[in-house]
Amino acid sequence: MNTQELIDTAKKMVAGGKGLLAMDESNPTCNKRFAKLGIPQTEEARRAYRELIVTTPGLGDSISGAILYDETIRQRKKDGTPFINVIADAGIIPGIKVDTGAKDLAGHPGEKITEGLDGLRERLSEYFQMGARFAKWRAVIALGEGNPSRGCIEANAQALARYAALCQEAGLVPVVEPEVLMEGQHTLERCCQVTEEALRTVFSQLHGQGVMLEGMILKPNIALPGLTCPQQESADAVVDATVHCLLRSVPAAVPGIAFLSGGQPAELASERLNAMNVRFKSRMPWELAFSSARAIQQPALEIWRGKDSNVVAAQQALNHRARCSRAARRGEYDAAMERTPATIAQVAKPAA
Repeated sequence: MNTQELIDTAKKMVAGGKGLLAMDESNPTCNKRFAKLGIPQTEEARRAYRELIVTTPGLGDSISGAILYDETIRQRKKDGTPFINVIADAGIIPGIKVDTGAKDLAGHPGEKITEGLDGLRERLSEYFQMGARFAKWRAVIALGEGNPSRGCIEANAQALARYAALCQEAGLVPVVEPEVLMEGQHTLERCCQVTEEALRTVFSQLHGQGVMLEGMILKPNIALPGLTCPQQESADAVVDATVHCLLRSVPAAVPGIAFLSGGQPAELASERLNAMNVRFKSRMPWELAFSSARAIQQPALEIWRGKDSNVVAAQQALNHRARCSRAARRGEYDAAMERTPATIAQVAKPAA
């Protein structure tokens, strides 16, 4: 483990007002999204869509790192150039999703445990040799009557910590993602309570496994009321609750927090991240960034629909959403930007 390289990579991942693009959907998930839009569910269609993403002009102006899937990291452009080379040439750090998905947690109905530790050391070594410099592991925590149990939180925290330790051993920065899900009727207060408990447990386990906090990135949920909760709070209330929760549970040694979008509408995710940076950025011990998948990709996918003739328009939509996210990261986002892509290009242009 090269300690300084891990620290330097983690800092680069949240530097320059940029954030992470999650393009790590599994093949089944990708196929489901394709099916809804009438796109063939084939390896070639997935390859073509991913080529659209990695070749988007100017993407590196807003994106510091791209999280890939096992199939994606092995794919190439039509001309034979490996995707991972295209990403690196754009100034984007290549990353890789390494968990194998959330499965039912034995003895805990309605709860999940993320698997993938078996053989992980060998897979991480291979990914490092291929050029990846960070990895991601997602744990999911659902809120419901009697859930989450202490057993669910502890099991997922232990797995996250073991994964993170193995990543650093292999020279990869671990992105640690404990996600409290949005589904349900829970209040904002309840989400904060569970998020804080989960984060405290995760960092206790990270400490126990000897994980160097300066060489990792946290990818948490924003504290939100459940999707079916009657009371949906304002952006300011959400931001206040989230920041309060993080200050009580995340050590200052962590270089950055990259919030997942978690199914939030793209514009709302940008509004909330923007409010957080406007109000609190100068007082936070960590960088406040983003790590988004659908919030950046979905408009482009809906335009592309598997047709070569739509690639340029789809790339423009992708770059627009990435620039909106970057503007929010810098506290310069405004809803009017959604109607004026040219303004985004000006406001979110790279700092001199």
